[in-house]
Amino acid sequence: MGISFSLDGKIAIVTGASRGLGQGMAIGLAEAGADIIGVGISDMKGTKTEIEKLGRKFYGISLDLSEKDAAYRLVKEVFQLVDRVDILVNNAGIIRREQAENFSDKDWEDVIRVNLDSVFKITREIGKHMIKQGKGKIINIASMLSFQGGIKVPAYTASKHAVAGLTRAFANEWASKGVNVNAIAPGYMVTDNTAAIRADKERNASISSRIPAGRWGTPEDLKGPVVFLASDASDYVNGHILCVDGGWMSY
Repeated sequence: MGISFSLDGKIAIVTGASRGLGQGMAIGLAEAGADIIGVGISDMKGTKTEIEKLGRKFYGISLDLSEKDAAYRLVKEVFQLVDRVDILVNNAGIIRREQAENFSDKDWEDVIRVNLDSVFKITREIGKHMIKQGKGKIINIASMLSFQGGIKVPAYTASKHAVAGLTRAFANEWASKGVNVNAIAPGYMVTDNTAAIRADKERNASISSRIPAGRWGTPEDLKGPVVFLASDASDYVNGHILCVDGGWMSY
C-alpha cells in the first residue's frame, strides 16, 4: 500500500478559520477530503462557501477563545455536531505591539490567554477523545518567534516559544497512544496581521531581501504542510516544528 495523504472521511477542527492562515489551512484540509469544524469570533461565511464548493461539510462554532471556559464549551459543541475528531489545528492567535518597557499587563494577559492557555486546554480536552480513539493528529501553529526574540512583541514571542514547548511535551506523552502532536512555524505571511508591515515600503523591502525564496508566504503555502501533518503520511512524525518560511530560519 502506498503512502496516503488522503483525508477522506476525516473530521478536522480549525480555530481561527475565518480568514488568513486558518482559512487557507481549512480549505487545504477540505481539498484533501476532510469535513471542517471552524471555530472563531469572526464571520466564517467565506470559509464555509469555499469548503462547501468542494463538496465537504462545514460546521461553524462561534466562540471567544479568550474566555476561561472556552475549551470546555468547544468540546461540548463539537460533540453535539459529530461523534469524533480526527484532526485539530490550533491556529487562532492574537498579537499586540509595544515597546517592552511600555507593554501593559492587559496586553500580556490577553495574548497569553488566547495564544497559550487556549492551545493547552483545547489540546488537552480534544486529546482525551483522540486517546480513546487510539489515533489523532494535532497541529499547533507556532512561529519564527518560537525561535527568535522579535521586536515589540514580548507576549507573542513568549506564547510562541511556549507553543513549541507544549507541542514537544504533548508529543512525548501521546506518541505511544497513537496521537501525533506537531507544529507549523510560518514565516512572514500575507495576512491581516502583517498589513501594516507590508505597507511600509522600506520594511517590506528589507524583509523580502532576507527571505531566500524572495517573497512573502501566502495561506496557500500552508496547505501542503498541514495536509501532510494531518494525514497518515506523517504517522512517525512526533514533536516536530515544521518551518514554512521560504528559508528564513536557514538564512
